[in-house]
Amino acid sequence: MLFNVDKCKVMHMGLNNSKANYEINGKYLEEVTKERDLGVIFQNDLKCSRQCLKAVNTANKVLGMIKRSFSVRDKDVILQLYKSLVRPHLEYSIQAWRPHFQKDIDLIEGVQRRATKLISDLEDKSYENRLRVLNLTTLETRRLRGDLIEVYKIFKGFDNLDPTVFFELSTAPTRGHYLKLVEPRCRLDVRKFSFAHRVVDAWNSLDDNIVACDSINSFKNRLDKFMQGRGFI
Repeated sequence: MLFNVDKCKVMHMGLNNSKANYEINGKYLEEVTKERDLGVIFQNDLKCSRQCLKAVNTANKVLGMIKRSFSVRDKDVILQLYKSLVRPHLEYSIQAWRPHFQKDIDLIEGVQRRATKLISDLEDKSYENRLRVLNLTTLETRRLRGDLIEVYKIFKGFDNLDPTVFFELSTAPTRGHYLKLVEPRCRLDVRKFSFAHRVVDAWNSLDDNIVACDSINSFKNRLDKFMQGRGFI
């Protein structure tokens, strides 16, 4: 396979990385601290602040276009535009870069705060009341929901991924469903808040009738009822 050497780069990760030099055809490869892959910015420290900023900037541009283009701020119209054109930018491939720093969480949530305030009848209401009227959840809750849906899709074979790459099934005779996971020990927050680790407690708390669903839609419906009963929605 031929490589374009000018487009090949090296990103060193890990505290104990020796940061060796790499070369192709006698040319040393450029060292970078961030790189964009399939629309997601990855950093060498595995933090997601730059990706959060990129997603928020893009979403805000679309939100600004909506604000300039629509003089009528009807609830149904603005809500549909937000869900179709704005929110997808904040949730694209979110399992790979879900933020855990509060500053990043607030930054992303701010987009939905501004979007819901565009609706004329809701301008003077609090954010919590606006969400209640619009039947929306916080974006952090949607990210948790998205994580759980992804775990379901992995175990049920919808994503054609090997579950053992991400998870270890528990063999302990405990209550609950048959796909309970072992929570691995981790020392660093980067690993603690990665997809395969952060989702374990929430997944293990699900009822058996949710995990046993045969389709993604039925899983989503039962998950929504479960989360609503737990006060997430």
